[in-house]
This record gives sequence, C-alpha cells and structure tokens, in this order.
Amino acid sequence: MQPDVKVDLTNCDREPIHIPGSIQPHGCLLACDNNAATVLRHSENAAVMLGFEGQINGTILDQIVGPKNVHDLRNAMAAMKHPERPALLFGMALPQGGTFDVSIHRFKSTIIIEFEPSDPDAGQPLTLARELIGRISSVPDIDQLLSVTARLTRGMLGYDRVMIYRFMHDGAGQVVSEAKRSDLESFFGQYFPASDIPQQARALYLRNTIRIISDVNFQRIAVVPERDASGEPLDLSFAHLRSVSPIHCEYLRNMGVSASMSISIIVDGALWGLIACHHYAPRRLLMAVRVAAEMFGEFFSLNLNVLQQKRKLDTAQHARRALDRFLQMASHHAEIDDLLREHLRDIADILPCDGVGLWMNGTWSGYGHTPPPTAIPALARFSGSVAEGRIWATHALTQRLPDAETYHADVSGLLVVPLSQIPRDYLFFFRKEMVQTLNWAGNPEKSYESGPLGDRLTPRKSFAIWKELVHMQAHPWSDADRDIAEAIRSALVEIVLRHNELLTEERSKADVRQRMLNEELNHRVKNILAVIKSLVGHPVQEQRSIKEYVASLKGRIQALAFAHDQVVRGDGGGALVDLLNAELLPYRNQSGMITLGGPAVWLDARAFSVMALVLHELSTNAAKYGALSIRGGRLDVTWSMTSARDCELYWRESGGPPVSPPSRQGFGTVLVDRSVPYDLGGRSEVVYAPEGLQARFLLPAKHASEVTAKPVPGTAAGHAPEAETPHSRLAGLTVLLVEDQMLIAMDVEAMLIGAGVAYVATTGSAADALHRLDKLAPDVAVLDVNLGTGTSLPVAEELRRRGIPFVFATGYGESTLIPASLAGTPIIRKPYDAEGLLPSLARLLESADQPQQTE
Repeated sequence: MQPDVKVDLTNCDREPIHIPGSIQPHGCLLACDNNAATVLRHSENAAVMLGFEGQINGTILDQIVGPKNVHDLRNAMAAMKHPERPALLFGMALPQGGTFDVSIHRFKSTIIIEFEPSDPDAGQPLTLARELIGRISSVPDIDQLLSVTARLTRGMLGYDRVMIYRFMHDGAGQVVSEAKRSDLESFFGQYFPASDIPQQARALYLRNTIRIISDVNFQRIAVVPERDASGEPLDLSFAHLRSVSPIHCEYLRNMGVSASMSISIIVDGALWGLIACHHYAPRRLLMAVRVAAEMFGEFFSLNLNVLQQKRKLDTAQHARRALDRFLQMASHHAEIDDLLREHLRDIADILPCDGVGLWMNGTWSGYGHTPPPTAIPALARFSGSVAEGRIWATHALTQRLPDAETYHADVSGLLVVPLSQIPRDYLFFFRKEMVQTLNWAGNPEKSYESGPLGDRLTPRKSFAIWKELVHMQAHPWSDADRDIAEAIRSALVEIVLRHNELLTEERSKADVRQRMLNEELNHRVKNILAVIKSLVGHPVQEQRSIKEYVASLKGRIQALAFAHDQVVRGDGGGALVDLLNAELLPYRNQSGMITLGGPAVWLDARAFSVMALVLHELSTNAAKYGALSIRGGRLDVTWSMTSARDCELYWRESGGPPVSPPSRQGFGTVLVDRSVPYDLGGRSEVVYAPEGLQARFLLPAKHASEVTAKPVPGTAAGHAPEAETPHSRLAGLTVLLVEDQMLIAMDVEAMLIGAGVAYVATTGSAADALHRLDKLAPDVAVLDVNLGTGTSLPVAEELRRRGIPFVFATGYGESTLIPASLAGTPIIRKPYDAEGLLPSLARLLESADQPQQTE
C-alpha cells in the first residue's frame, strides 16, 4: 500500500515549463539548423497549416517557404541581436498559398521559426499602441498610472478583465489595479499566494515578456521529434507559441477563465509584476497586436520606473528638508545624542510609525509605542546581529526575535537605522500589531492530492475568499519607508561624523587654549597683584584725604576687575572706547596725561577679548616702565576707520623714561606682537623708539565696525571726572536687591544708602525674594540674573506683574538667560559701581513716572 504523500503547489517549481515538447494550436513551428537551411524539427500541424506535402524534417527550408522568403528570414536573422527580441515579418505569402505573420529567433544554435495566420483587416495596432503610450506619458503619479493603464489595456486588447498584479516582498501578489466587465466579481485588493506563480514561471516572465493562452482547453501540438539525436528537448523559452503548464490551464478553468495573456512589468531588471488579462471565452490575439501590447508594456514599465524614482527623490527631499533642521541645530549642540533625544517626536513625524526610540551611548529614550526599557538592551544586541550597518526592517518581529512576543501588542514591526558601523548606536522605528484581514484567493497553506494529471498537481477547485487574521504582525514596511529611513540614516550619520570631527578639532584647540590660558592666567594674576600693590603703595599726594585715596584706589581696582572679567568671560563684544577707559582708568589722577580720540567702534567678542589682553599689557607696561610711570609722561590713543572699513589704532607714548627694545621676549611681548595677527587676521607693529613706545594695530572689518554715535573727543583723561552726586530721585525710596554674594551685596547697599535710599531689602535667592514681596512693596529693584543655584527671572516676572520697575545686573554673559519677554529690561554691568548703578535707577524711575499713551 502506497503511503499518503502530502503535496502542495510548491511542486510546480519543479515543472520544466520552458521545454514542454508542444505548442499551442493557433500557429505552427519549424526548427532549423544554424544556417536556416534544413528543417530539423517541426510541430505536427506544420504540414497542414503551411500546405506542404511530404516529409518536413530533413527538407531544405527553401522547398517549404520558398527562396525569397528564406532570403528575407536570413536577413531578419542577421539584424537580430538577442533571442528575447525575435525578428518579425508580417504578411509573408507562402508558395502553397496562405499569408502568415512570422517570428524567428536563434537559441542554442537552433533557428526557431513560428508561423501564425495573419489578418489583412487587423488595422494598425502599432498606431494604437503609440496613442496609448502618449496617454500615459503625462500621468503624474503611480496610483493614477496603474488605474489608467488597466483601463487602456482593456480598451486596446478587448479582454473581459485586465489586472495589474504586483509581487510583494514575500513573493505573494496583490491586484493593485483592475478594469473589468461590470458583471464580474472584483479581484481588486486581493492577495494571491506566492505558490500561484512558481519560481521558474517568474524567471520565464523575466526572459519572455509576453505570454498568451488563446484557449485553456487547447489540444497540445507535439514537436517532433521531442528530443534530438543527443537527447535534448527543444527549448521554447522565447517562443510565442510555447505550450503552457496543464496545471495553469486547470487553474484558469477553475476560475472560469477561457483565455489569458500577460505582459511582464520589469523595473530595474527585476520582475515588478504583471499586466494580467482574462477572457471568459477563447480569444486569439494577432502577432501584431501582441507586439503592440509588448511595446506598450515596456513603455509602462519605463514610466513606472521613472515615477518610482521621482517618488524616491521626493521622499528623500522631504526627509532631507526635515533633517536639515537637525543639521542646523547640530552646530549649536555640544552633545549630538541630546539633540536627537530632544527631537524624537519630530523624527517620528518623518516616517509613518507608532513609536520611535534612540539607543545611543548605552542610554535609551523613546516616544510613542515602544518596547519596555528592560527589553531594549536585548533588542540592541539583536539589531547589531541583523543590521550590519544597513537599514533592516521586519513587520513580524516575533518571527526573528521570540522574546518580542511579550510586547507584540505595542511593537510587532521594527525598522532599524544604524548610526555607526560599530554595532552600538541605533534609531528605532516601531509599528503596533495590526490584526488585519487579508483577502486571499484561496488558502496559501492548503495541501492537494495528486489528480488526473498523474504526478502533476490538481490546483484548488474553489476560489471563495477566506479570511486570515494576522497576529503578531504589523503593517509591512514599504520601499518608500525604507527610502525615508535611508535618508534619515545618511543625514544622522553625517551629523554624527561631523560632530565627531568638530569634537576632535575642538579638543585639539581646547588643549592649546588651556595651555595658553594657564600661562596667561599665571602671568595676569601676577601683573594684577603687582599693579594693585603699586596702586596701594603709591604715595598719597599732599592735601589729599584718606577718603579720596580710598575712592581712587577702589575705582582703579574695579576697572581692573572689569577688564579681567571681559578677558576671561567675554560678553558678546563691546565698544572700543569702553575697553580703553576700563583699562586706563586705574592710571588716571596720576602725573601722566592720557588722551583718547576716534569714532564709535564696536568690537565683536573675539576682538574684544584679544584687545583687552593687548591693551591691558600695554597699559600695565606703560604704568610700570613707560610714559605713565613718571610725572610729565603722555599717552595718546587714536583710532580711525580705513577705506576698507578696517579699524586702525595707534598707541603713542611720550615724555617717559628712555625706551629700548626688551632683552628677551616674554609672554607679554609675544602677546602684543602676535595676538592680533594670529587670532584676528590683522596686523601689529610695535616700535621701541627712545622717546616712547609706538604701536599700530589693524583690526579687520569682520571683527570691528563703526556704529552710529558721536566720535570720542580727544580730551585729556588725566583728570578723572568728579564722582556723580547721587541722584535726588532715589532719596527716601525702598529698593529690593537680589544678590547671592554677601560682600557684593554689602557694597551695593552702601552705594544705595549713600544716595539717600531709605531702605534696602537684600536677599540672596529667588525664593526668598518672592517671600519678601508678600509683605514688601519696593519702589525699584536690582536683580542679579545668575544666582548660582538659579536665576532671578521668577522675581522679574512677579515684579512686572505688579508694575514695579527693575534692572538686571550681569557681568558674565548671562544676558543670554534673559527671555524674549523681558528683553527690554535695562541691564547694568557688574561689578557694580555708583557711576553706573545710581543714574540707571534714576532714569528707570523717571521713565516709570511718564504717563502711558493710550489709543
């Protein structure tokens, strides 16, 4: 007893459909030697169809079709380059009578000639194909192209149903467009198992782009002999009349189809799908019509490819526009992973997904539907094993990672975007489980028993649509999804690589800056201490009180602090004259004379810091060794703008001790000579003339610009202006002072009390200040922006709500902390001084007293 053998449609993959040993009956076939001289094989119907009496095999071809026709056939063969492009001759008249359309091609040293009766009333199918090609050439998108093509093909060929059938990634197919007779059921949107079209059939569709069945109940016409003397069958891969698999004919009969034709859709050398035509009665298409359909199909394939490439380009451009924002933002972020984590939601909007996550530097961040955090390390390890530095995706994660079953409801689809070639950093896109219903034309897993065709299979008899619920699967990732992911990967890898380059470059620069800063700091601290020591030890002039001496000393030290703070911190640049005044303020009221003159010039942060170093070095040297070290010395500093809009500054000392070049170049000398050329791209010239040091500096226009203001007059700065009398506007007022440094707060309190303020409420934190405001109603407030552990912005918001005027105090670049809503608030510079603080408060109060305009 034979054991039960369970088989399914994959057995079709072993059927040798390219050598069926027979043809369809609507034509006949002759197979000749390589010179098209002698007939070696023929189809059994050749003698009757061609009207030839006698033995065909072994007969000279001239005797069957005539010398002129053989001449034409050989000429056509000479022009033919590839077997998949058979030469065609239409309306060939034979000596015995009859007119035929002829196809001829060479395959494996055999000339195969196919004859099909022609129809003189067939019209001009090539003209029709040309018109249809014009119809689809201007279609703008893929969906419309698929819809229009199905309708046009049905109109051109007259079949009852025309479908565009697309192969999916897993080999199954889906009807993506359909044009049909109104009384037929629709197959649109239905899925068909991969086994419906065996692998060798797909390979043949790729080689021979037209396949026709005129009648599924046709009687096979044998090729004789079936095998040649060497035992080889005749390969009919490129023959129009090739017989088709009986299994396929049975398949069509079960669907009620009597005739069919398919046109291969080939995109980028791969079988994208088919234009499948069904007719419910026998139907034969003339060779000329099939050739027209083939031309139309090839143009459709090319146009489809163009639109797909356009879609890819549009997709990439859309992703690039979205990702360009990250490229721009990346330049302002020190940590790239922080940038990505902050914008996960924006990244999720680029690609259709239910969740997105970032695993970078061993840290996880997620948005939307994602796996639980405890599952992420295992997911990252799995991704490293499958992605290999490229985009990788699955819509059924549990099939590849069984542990994912515990969270399949939230995540069943995964797309991995590697951010480095090392299996370490990943951007993940997730899709939820989608319990969907697929309309399968039959059960893709059904088994079949051997039937009346012997060892071949009897395909399923019923095509009732059945429902398959898909569990633990997500919506599949499309080509467009993968294209977007690749664009994301390219952009993010570019950001990461660029960021790493910048970090490497910045580390190198930072090392150099750190070494220079250490040397500078050591030198500067010594200089500052030396200057302070000199200032403190300077003899008190006769008839000058201790109070005056202390005030003068305090101003000098404060000016030094201002200059030093600008060097170390930087504050977005500043006015050149302010910098000069700050550097030279300690040496006023000495015996030397200082004059300044030039237009209002603004220096950017880089130039401000560089020139602060240079001017401080020149000032301290002048005070210790040059014109400002003795009575009668003079310093003239002038500047102007050149025709190229560069700023040219001159430093001229005179009347001091004799000057000679230094015996060695110390740090200060190198700083003065090289800082401006090296850091700013300008020029420095220092001349040690006997009568006094002379220096010239050229600051490029990109670092210095003239601003609208009155020029600085060339007045003598040797006599300090008298301290401004505290403004009477402050007398008797209550002031809220928020300052976290106790000694500084005490200093400010003294300034305010000295100006007549009645009460100063001092606090060191925002929380305490808000608590004090519950019981206190100050007239004005002074708020230090940066309080160390926080800011004074909450206090500012509360004061603004109450209508109480206030100023911000900042000296370390904290102006960047001030939000746009408070951008108009007056700002005074720290360290505090009475000349800056008191007038600012007086002006603020006067402004607050002005009546507000109303509409």
